[in-house]
Amino acid sequence: MATDDFIPFELPNGSSETYGMKKHSLGRSTRSIYLGLACLSLALNLLLAFFCLSILQTACVLPPSSSSSSIPTRTDTQHRRSISHSSHSSSSSAASASCVLPTIPQSEEQRKLNANHSFSDATERENTLIGGGKGQKVKGRFKLDELFEHPLYNLPRPELQEADWLLRVKSNEHSMERGSEEEEAEDDNNDDSQRQSDSEEEEGYDKVSWTRDVESHPPWLRFHLGISRWELYDRKDPNLAQMTHYLATQRILGAVQKTGGTQLKLLVTFSNHGQALLKPMKQSRDAETDLNLFYFSDFERHNAEIAAFHLDRLLGFNRIPPVVGRLINVTSEVREITTDKKLSRTFFTSPVGNVCFYGRCEYYCSSEHPVCGRPHELEVSVAAMLPDLTLASRRSWRSPWRRAYSRSKLAAWEKDPAYCDSVKQRAPYSQGTRLVDLIDMAVLDFLMGNMDRHHYETFEKFGNETFLLHLDNGRAFGRHSRDEPSILVPLQQCCRIRRSTLLRLRLLSLPGFRLSDAMRESLLRDPLAGVAPLLSEPHLSALDRRLAAVLRVVEACEAHHADVIHNDVEGYDQQPD
Repeated sequence: MATDDFIPFELPNGSSETYGMKKHSLGRSTRSIYLGLACLSLALNLLLAFFCLSILQTACVLPPSSSSSSIPTRTDTQHRRSISHSSHSSSSSAASASCVLPTIPQSEEQRKLNANHSFSDATERENTLIGGGKGQKVKGRFKLDELFEHPLYNLPRPELQEADWLLRVKSNEHSMERGSEEEEAEDDNNDDSQRQSDSEEEEGYDKVSWTRDVESHPPWLRFHLGISRWELYDRKDPNLAQMTHYLATQRILGAVQKTGGTQLKLLVTFSNHGQALLKPMKQSRDAETDLNLFYFSDFERHNAEIAAFHLDRLLGFNRIPPVVGRLINVTSEVREITTDKKLSRTFFTSPVGNVCFYGRCEYYCSSEHPVCGRPHELEVSVAAMLPDLTLASRRSWRSPWRRAYSRSKLAAWEKDPAYCDSVKQRAPYSQGTRLVDLIDMAVLDFLMGNMDRHHYETFEKFGNETFLLHLDNGRAFGRHSRDEPSILVPLQQCCRIRRSTLLRLRLLSLPGFRLSDAMRESLLRDPLAGVAPLLSEPHLSALDRRLAAVLRVVEACEAHHADVIHNDVEGYDQQPD
């Protein structure tokens, strides 16, 4: 009988079916069961694989940045976003083993770099130390910490004496004016209780319980106590990170318009009695200044203040007070809490429902130039305030290279190529480091494109042996398509520059430590970086172009003058001949 023959049989209900048909049906059912079991097994294996992969990813931890050289001012959400971005940008090979990003250790030769050698030798050694710019990036991101670990950013510092600090907390010996130590302690306790009770009466302010212990001081007070003869802050001081975080997150209790100046700015007060200078966003951060507009008629920019702080820090100056960006609510954090009646009268609601104000000032304070939220949210820069003038008075100096601030007149330095010779003969430029301090400031201004440097300030306590404060940088970063060579005239005419400044500039011109890359990464640590880049790519590229122009001016000076490099005799840049 053929295998395909059908064997008839009768079903219980009386219907008939063949045995071959029944056998065929059972075969299909068995195959379906096997196929289902195979799919279930495959699904379980995939589920197990995903589970194992998630455990491995959880175990991978990115190495934290050094607290001594970074400024972690981002919010928790932005911090997680940056970590996620770094994880995705890593290659599959970096995900093996501990999943820690590789670092390139500094060689012993690099740590022993001595700036006493000639500059050609120093530049050659710098190229050798950083591998000619190779291997200095981690998975596509510039390593800012590598820059701050370079010997040029860790020069030997002279030991600070008591007179080298701007402010000091009085010791028991100095505060003891009457009675015994027990009586003084009792007086201190009474004073503390009085301060606490006074603060409790001020609604919204934190309870004051400061002692002589530095740990009890708020960040703004520690910043004030950290100002020395040679710099506003120590880059390695952990309080710098705390200060920037404080500026970005502290609750605002009061806001009034700050007097003086030509454009709108506010003085805000925090709950622990600290204060900060607030500059609002007035135009798009990508808007470039009209070429037909004079420098003294330009808007001030909130992002320029932020970027100036980061650039000043990258150059190793540390002469601009800490500045961060943040978003504020114009209604709840300015309009509803201000006690400034003149300011409150300038608030209005725009036709599209945005809350706006314009304040009272010399320029651009009118209903035609308002500051507007979206509808309440506003980008601002927040800068740390310097100590009150009653505690630490400052002296304002007119810059020798001040512009005429006229549409038709020229300043003396613009007409006399030998103008610097007369400057060198008069105090305070005739001795000390004041002249090269001024040239440091000119280099900073040229890199930023800031033409509005008519005055500068110093702390009176330190006399002429101190640094210059690089304040008020709101008119910087206005144009990226055009450089202003007149800003560099102090360097061109005097042909003098500080040794450490020149070495850092040459270092930042090398591919491995390119200034634009360092600036880009530094700005990413600002809270506003999560909203949009603080500087556009054309502005970052302009930094590299302008840095090359500065080095060309120095080379031209070296070709015609023997005494170009200034070896500091005092300060943190001291290097023996």
